[in-house]
Amino acid sequence: MEITAAGGPITNIAATTYVLPLAQGAKTLTGDLAAVDALMGGVIAGMLKDGLITGKGGEVTVLPAGRRLKAKRVVVAGVGERDKMTVDGVRDRAANLGRRLRDLNAGTVAFGVQEESARLDSADVGRATAEGLVLGLYRFDRHHTKASDKPSFTVGDVTVVESSARKATQSRAGVAEGVILGEATNFARDLGNEPSNLMTPTIVASRAQQMATELGLECRIIERAEAERLKMGSYLSVANGSMQPPKFIVLTYTGLRRKGGYIGLVGKGITFDTGGISLKPAEGMEAMKGDMTGAATVIGAISAIARLKLPVNVMAIAPCTENMPSGSATKPGDVVYAMDGQSIEVLNTDAEGRLVLADGIAFARQNGCTTLVDVATLTGAMSVALGNVRTGVFCNNDRLYGELEKASAASGEKIWRFPLDAEYFESIKSDVADIKNTGGRLAGSITAAKFIECFAGDTPWAHLDIAGVMSATADRGWKVKGNNGNPVRTLVHFVKGRAKA
Repeated sequence: MEITAAGGPITNIAATTYVLPLAQGAKTLTGDLAAVDALMGGVIAGMLKDGLITGKGGEVTVLPAGRRLKAKRVVVAGVGERDKMTVDGVRDRAANLGRRLRDLNAGTVAFGVQEESARLDSADVGRATAEGLVLGLYRFDRHHTKASDKPSFTVGDVTVVESSARKATQSRAGVAEGVILGEATNFARDLGNEPSNLMTPTIVASRAQQMATELGLECRIIERAEAERLKMGSYLSVANGSMQPPKFIVLTYTGLRRKGGYIGLVGKGITFDTGGISLKPAEGMEAMKGDMTGAATVIGAISAIARLKLPVNVMAIAPCTENMPSGSATKPGDVVYAMDGQSIEVLNTDAEGRLVLADGIAFARQNGCTTLVDVATLTGAMSVALGNVRTGVFCNNDRLYGELEKASAASGEKIWRFPLDAEYFESIKSDVADIKNTGGRLAGSITAAKFIECFAGDTPWAHLDIAGVMSATADRGWKVKGNNGNPVRTLVHFVKGRAKA
């Protein structure tokens, strides 16, 4: 599916399906909808008058186009009340419509957006429409061997149709960006959805290397022996119980001539988490294949950053390993050392994500990263606090949080800031080491963040706990069943904002 933009009357475009927006409360038809209706003999106007079509958000009416149009069918899509239109709503509607169009075997599509762009920025509408279509049509079905388990139809090429050449130019830029952001998110979804036997640390590293080669990124894979030389004892303590070799992945994008000053994106990469010796309950453990979603998102984000050619330097760091119980696994009560020299008492081997992030962040600081954002499916406590709606954010810098908040608003991936009061550190002070890797049941997400903060030091840093938003149980708007790829687009918008600063 190729998505492009064009301006002028939709009736000039040859397509299998026309999609036309209708606002709730409209008394008469205007623009392309009026022109199409005139060539259909007034059937849409008649349905509007009779109350058979209302423009309510989510309403979809499918009609035969007749012989006078350059299309076979017309889909009238309700967009809700005009004064309540948002870019997030555009994205979700496009995603829902994309799935409906697939069920209709819609063929090529001319997708009218004049109703939305009359009130919203055309570039934003174009980007959100493209994102919605790319994200909403995603399915992870590569392991289904029966045709009946896969969609019978597809959607062909899509043209986003604006009312004028000027708006089409703006929309075209937005569409191109939206496609890149959607595809990067789907790349992260693919990594997170794969079963753990088919997405080992070695395979993650291979996918990252392949992507880096295609986009001209520098890719460095730090193997166990080198990690030992670098004294990554915190990261390696998690890897100790697994037969799968750990892979510490470093992707570098240099969008500026001068090196250094990197934005460090660090993602937790536990390709399967049993809990280690502190073994998890069996129920639901299969979902722990998604515990590398933080790594998937930073890898996906840097792929989009490279494709957008943003003038900024970025380093994506993905410490990848399994967390398994065995005779060589780290035991509760063991003391390990991070690469920056801090000692850690490991009280609970199921609090492993912060251990790999510790060395990921320490590595980033030692290699020229002057801003840090880490992403991790870190704590169940975050799911209790925010459910599946918002990502919890912890940040030691108000300006940085403001940038992330702005990026979140652009992406539609909602966030919420949590406190980092000094008093919470008391819960992770250890009697036998500098710090311990769990502060107990109370304020679990906060004490986990306080642990990571110890390694960020005075570097501007934000921690995104995505445990609650990692996946969805059903298709709804841009989210689809399975891994969400959240927050790839927020990270890209954040870096884009830095590039403009």
